[in-house]
Amino acid sequence: MEKTYFKISLYLPAQGAAETEATIIEWNVAEGARFSKGDVLAQVDSAKSVFDFEAPCDGLVIRLLRLEGETVPLSEPVMEIETSDPAMRDWIPPAASRPESAVVPAVAPALLAPREEQGTVLLGVGGYLPPRVVTNAELVASFPEISEQYVYQVTGIRQRHWADGEERPSNMAFKAALEAIRKSGIATKEIDAIIVATTTPDMAMPSTACILQDRLCLRSIPAFDLNAACSGWLYAVSMAQGMILSGLARNVLTVGVEMQSRLLDPSDHSAYFLFGDGAGAAIVASGTSGHRIHRVILSADPQLQMARRESPGYAILNGDEQVDPWIRMDGHALFRAATDNFAYLIRQTLAQSGWTEQDARWIIPHQANSRILKAAAKRSGVPFERFFMNIEHVGNTSSASIPLAICEAEPQLKPGDKLILCAVGAGITTAAISIEW
Repeated sequence: MEKTYFKISLYLPAQGAAETEATIIEWNVAEGARFSKGDVLAQVDSAKSVFDFEAPCDGLVIRLLRLEGETVPLSEPVMEIETSDPAMRDWIPPAASRPESAVVPAVAPALLAPREEQGTVLLGVGGYLPPRVVTNAELVASFPEISEQYVYQVTGIRQRHWADGEERPSNMAFKAALEAIRKSGIATKEIDAIIVATTTPDMAMPSTACILQDRLCLRSIPAFDLNAACSGWLYAVSMAQGMILSGLARNVLTVGVEMQSRLLDPSDHSAYFLFGDGAGAAIVASGTSGHRIHRVILSADPQLQMARRESPGYAILNGDEQVDPWIRMDGHALFRAATDNFAYLIRQTLAQSGWTEQDARWIIPHQANSRILKAAAKRSGVPFERFFMNIEHVGNTSSASIPLAICEAEPQLKPGDKLILCAVGAGITTAAISIEW
């Protein structure tokens, strides 16, 4: 039976009847970390002694509410966790002043005055890939007429990550978001909006963004999904930039997440070997301290049959037999359209940013297909050696692919590097963003 997860707050225990507060000496866990019942979460100093704050259950750290060295009233929570331990549903917080079930009414956020500094930047970028690795050898085992090397030659992919049966898109988005928040240097409570780009939401409604908002314990901020297929995360970054420049937000969490492994028809070789699962996230912020966003290009040209799926969601459900539930692609037409559009996006972004082909340190494209990107490189004038590629071991993760690629490229990026992020997706949607690292 599938586990049911829920959130609770943890409080420091009193070491004596007269105690009202204690000081956190050191945290032994971080946000996003898993722990087991009995693990030492923190070392704490009270009036009577120094003691270990032990976990009352198995769980996941959602948020640390207090800093090391901070003295905390025992009536206030010190951390928020997620657990599936049914015994914790009836857990009574020691000295808690307000029951966990109390409802906080939603309040419309005030319009934020834009900061004096002009511009928008990317802050922390985070990613998540499911642990299961699926190789070409595993996929072609049932197809003696197809070799794993042939799959690699046609797609540029040797392996991809697929989610297990218990994962959901929102779980993957949450893990990527936590990494992005940690790397950004802002507190979770400073996020003013959430945008999730996905073609595989948890459900039709509520949005995966609202589910993620709940996991992050955020209230009274806008949260919504958008679907621009493989261009989705760049669309989300653009929407975040618009919210910031209009004064609606200062820090926007943008996520691209896809769980496509369950939507592949094994008999359809045009799609079956391409797709992987994963999530990527980044904070888009107001100001100039960060990775500066220069130019944004968005477009869509209705060519509806090149890449499509008639049913929504991340799983195949019983329903109308006349509806095709699988991802379908017109490989030859998509190859030509994607090649042309990638090359056009790169040339246009260079021109609008005032850069030359030599200025662009890296092209970080949507990891669609290595043959498509090699052809696009020839037409763009930028050598293929400056296209950052990780499709070989990640596969095509659609809207998650660019932030995942940035995470992997980050150790090679230097301040001042000029980057072009570009994507072509079903629709046909296109998007490109120039960034100075």
